Amino acid sequence: MARLSDDSLDTLFRQARTHRYWSDKPVPDDILRAAWDLAKLGPTSANCSPGRVVFVVSQDAKAQLEPHLDEGNVRQTMAAPVTAIVAHDMEFYELLPRLWPHDNARSWFAGHDAAIKATALRNGSLQGAYLMMALRALGLDCGPMSGFSAKGVNETFFADTTWRANFLCNIGYGDSDRLKPRDDRLTFDEACRIV
Repeated sequence: MARLSDDSLDTLFRQARTHRYWSDKPVPDDILRAAWDLAKLGPTSANCSPGRVVFVVSQDAKAQLEPHLDEGNVRQTMAAPVTAIVAHDMEFYELLPRLWPHDNARSWFAGHDAAIKATALRNGSLQGAYLMMALRALGLDCGPMSGFSAKGVNETFFADTTWRANFLCNIGYGDSDRLKPRDDRLTFDEACRIV
């Protein structure tokens, strides 16, 4: 596989930032679809693919989301053209006969609550990260965040489903003029070991 260009690495990592201020330029639905079509290709264990996303775009849906946001996240979320509720399906294993037909993978999870919870959260989080990278690759900015009531979001958006909220991600065209200098990051030696 070929190494990406420095321009591509800048887009995905070096120049990419967490945005909190947004242009009012709308995000076309086809870009959201294209981002998912890229993100879904990222690896998950046994191709379990528990990630689920609700793209909150309409004013009505935003109004339903607003009461569940921490105060510090209201302004940026209401101003973002799109807010993704990145979630996972607690019954992801029901699709394993289709997604991983090589073994009886459903039996690894059905009735095993600890394995379901750990696998759904871990792999759903991976898929949320893949989605952000795909959005960046397609020219959008992201503002991932915690700071919301998962219980409230689940009751409002996922009632009578097996989906559960993990984190939120505001999406759009960020206002780069409002960015603060990038905060420090850990060095390789601080965060990594080669053994």
